[in-house]
Amino acid sequence: MIQLTFDLPRRTALGRSDFLVSESNAAPIGWIDRWPEWPPGALVLYGPPGCGKTHLVHLWCERASAVIVAGETLDEEKVACLAAEGRHRIALDNADRASERALLHLHNSCLECQGSLLITARQPPGSWNFALKDLGSRLRAALAIGIGLPDDALLGAVLVKHFADRQLSVTPEVIAYLIRRLERSFAAAADIVARLDAAALRDRCAVSVPLARNVLAQGGYQPFPPASDPGVT
Repeated sequence: MIQLTFDLPRRTALGRSDFLVSESNAAPIGWIDRWPEWPPGALVLYGPPGCGKTHLVHLWCERASAVIVAGETLDEEKVACLAAEGRHRIALDNADRASERALLHLHNSCLECQGSLLITARQPPGSWNFALKDLGSRLRAALAIGIGLPDDALLGAVLVKHFADRQLSVTPEVIAYLIRRLERSFAAAADIVARLDAAALRDRCAVSVPLARNVLAQGGYQPFPPASDPGVT
């Protein structure tokens, strides 16, 4: 009999002790810890999906008593509400999805009130296609910190964290098997853990190397060589 699975809400650990540090992300966490000693204007964190940008946002908001705004929800009315509430420490997640005019007003508001603006995106502002020249000049002048792809040690630690977030216990052999076969990305780590969680629940079994082999084969994963030097996007 196959057990039915349900995609139930789960809590992801986002505390400071849960953030895993290696060479690829040491600079971003260093700047989070350095606040409020930031340069004027915005601080931009950029990197691939699942690399830890949102985790860093939560850490900074806890440290700075700031608020998080999703880029796709930012409009001029939202900016006006934040200003009226005296909110001038703001983290804008996925800023490249925000209205440019609203983002320009938000940037100016935070700067004028001596606040702080933390921005996350997949790419640095230098690669964005800006319609508003004023916004482009401001963000291209901002300090932009990249988060690189993980090396083997960090990828393994991220896998362990994702399993722990789902309250799954796995052996070191499973982690080593996955590291040798996953692409160098945090998104791939999150995806395979979710697939293994669903497969283990469906089959009523523990997460093991044979289960990982089957799930990887079904997903069309190809082995990747180990990363010798983490890159920065």
